[in-house]
Amino acid sequence: MGADHPRTAPPAPPGVRRILVATVVPLFLLTVIAAVVLWPRDTPGGEPAAELPRYHGTVTRVVSEACPPTPDSPEGGPDGGQRRCGTVTVRVAQGPDAGREVQTPVPDGPGAPAVRAGDEIILVQLTDPTDPQASRYDIAEHQRGTPLVWLVVVFAAAIVAFGRWRGLAALGGLAASFAILLTFVLPGIGAGRSPLLVAVIGSALIMFVVLYLTHGVTAQTSVAVLGTLGSLVLTGVLGAVATAATHLTGYGSEDATTLSMFQQDVDLHGLLLAGIVIGSLGVLDDVTITQAATVTELAHANPELSRRQLYRAATRVGRAHIASVVNTIVLAYAGASLPLLLLLVADSRPVGQLLTSEFLAQEIVRSAVATLGLVAAVPLTTGLAALVTTAGRRTGGPAPVAPPARPPADHDDALEALSAPRTSTTTTAPGRWSDPERSTDDAW
Repeated sequence: MGADHPRTAPPAPPGVRRILVATVVPLFLLTVIAAVVLWPRDTPGGEPAAELPRYHGTVTRVVSEACPPTPDSPEGGPDGGQRRCGTVTVRVAQGPDAGREVQTPVPDGPGAPAVRAGDEIILVQLTDPTDPQASRYDIAEHQRGTPLVWLVVVFAAAIVAFGRWRGLAALGGLAASFAILLTFVLPGIGAGRSPLLVAVIGSALIMFVVLYLTHGVTAQTSVAVLGTLGSLVLTGVLGAVATAATHLTGYGSEDATTLSMFQQDVDLHGLLLAGIVIGSLGVLDDVTITQAATVTELAHANPELSRRQLYRAATRVGRAHIASVVNTIVLAYAGASLPLLLLLVADSRPVGQLLTSEFLAQEIVRSAVATLGLVAAVPLTTGLAALVTTAGRRTGGPAPVAPPARPPADHDDALEALSAPRTSTTTTAPGRWSDPERSTDDAW
């Protein structure tokens, strides 16, 4: 750890630590109690769907053929060239036909995988309902397990190589975040709990685990925790007000509409708010940790800075950070919604109607509310960090000791001392230097 932290922040004095513990510990206990109360115990499970048998295989040969004409797309028509026809020979690696080669039709249709010899694919076995003995294979998709495993290995190795112990702690925090999302947040929303409440409690739980695990149990981390928690609550409140004012229903995407068909008891409006809160958490902890660390480093570099000066200097850093983060948020939402944006561009309605439609208004509200939460996090966290730092200094906390001042010397005396020839015995006049037995080299 020492190699990663060449200069650690001075420890907060006992009085400041007691105040932080008395503030953070009750909030953590309330979060844990709320999570226990809201924890889904009897999540209703849907009826198990009839899963088709899936087996791994390797493509050995692909034979393409001209597609026959159809009433919808006659030969030579605009859609005839986009169809793919032919046969694919696959060596089956699993199942009753393991080791054998089978023929399947070339995958065709929207989203169908394009295969070639040597590809590792997944086969599905289709059985004729009228004749259970008759079956055939179709290519479902490519095998992605091995590339994904290697990508995760490279990802983890790069983080650990660069961040060392801090990087290993970050990986642990990432695993904890996914565990909380998969075991509490998603099952809780699926069980009919309030999506906004579950999202706030789940985000707070993730925040406590990730920040303390990654950055250590320090006063600086506690300040970031308090700033993040306050900004999360503010984001949830602003999201509720904004979605109510714009009359958003949550049916702004095809995924939400499909979910409402399969699970009718899910509150899609609350799910929209939950997505805003959880999406903001990833950027909020970055902003709050940066502001808390900035105040600590400024106070360490210049102990003479007042509380007001610390706040103003760190806020300037926060403004630059927010300016870049705002663009990051908007581009992240735009990148995730590119198909939707393309549909809107192809729409012939006026721009005003497009901007106020449910689809685009939802993305505008999401980006605006997340940005407002981030903007509020900067002064909140910076003010708390400045209070903690200056309070520690005033309550007798250890402050960096300035180097001892050198005895003042007259300019002419200094020049004479530098130009005087060196001898084995010091000839400087008594009283000119504090110790007549010291050489000028030692004095300087």
